[in-house]
Amino acid sequence: MQRPADADFCARLHWTVSAHRTALLEEIFAANASRWHRLTRDTIETVRSEPAPRSQLTVWPDLLTVDTAVAALPGEGLVEVVWEDEDGQITSTVVDVTQFEALIAQLASARAAGVVSMDAGEDLPLFTAVLPDSDGVLRARWQTGPTPSDRDWAFLKTLRRGQVVTGTVTSIAGFGVTFVDIGGFTGMINVPELSCRPFNQPSDIVSVGQEITAEVPDVDMVWERVPLSLRAVQEDPWPQVAQRLGQVVTGPVAEIVPFGVFVRIEDRDDGFQGLVHTNELDQAPEDVEVGDVLAVKIIGVYLPRRRIALSQRQADQ
Repeated sequence: MQRPADADFCARLHWTVSAHRTALLEEIFAANASRWHRLTRDTIETVRSEPAPRSQLTVWPDLLTVDTAVAALPGEGLVEVVWEDEDGQITSTVVDVTQFEALIAQLASARAAGVVSMDAGEDLPLFTAVLPDSDGVLRARWQTGPTPSDRDWAFLKTLRRGQVVTGTVTSIAGFGVTFVDIGGFTGMINVPELSCRPFNQPSDIVSVGQEITAEVPDVDMVWERVPLSLRAVQEDPWPQVAQRLGQVVTGPVAEIVPFGVFVRIEDRDDGFQGLVHTNELDQAPEDVEVGDVLAVKIIGVYLPRRRIALSQRQADQ
């Protein structure tokens, strides 16, 4: 599947230029015929209007210093050398080792240069696209190998918001994000989307190598990211908690904070906790310790914020 140079492509192009300050755009308008554009934040909009319909657009990393480019020339094989002259004109030529000496002399006055191997699969662009016709229909057909970004884009096109997918947990980052392989593409689960119930760390919910089922809440075609949600495929326990409004329960103190204490109101490790505000305690806060069992009344369940309010005073009454 060939990516069209549509709004998503343009947004990713803008992101690439913003992240790297500059990038190269190769406009291929016929077989073995192309021209190059150096993209910056100031020139990207102007350059976008220049390519002809049905051209293939190939985005490459920016040019290097001339010395770095010369050092990258291989010992054999064909390469395409791209450089920017003192006037800002981008030129390219295909050369082999027998022409390197003359080429290096030609690059002496260049601002920057880059080397692209002509061997298939050796140097890959960042991503590619084809310009549609003026009616928005993509009619051009280019026989090219897809880049990793193009393969990701094609996979993302098969996903829909709300779709349920299966995958394997590949890693859990130190900052809490869980990465999941979903058919060769890596999705991510942020901490709040791991479970409807309380937990201390992601490893309490998932483990590396575990196969999971999750929902796709969104598909980001620009950043080429897929967030996943385990919580979305679980039964929401909060409506049942709301039905307990007014009940008196007993539970251990799980945490003490300056404005009150948190009491676990369910007899399970991942049980919900509610806050007994200092004003609702029947004793001085300094007299309470973690692990103390208190009788409390559920006086408030706030579903939008996932908060439970408790009162020791009202439980005594």
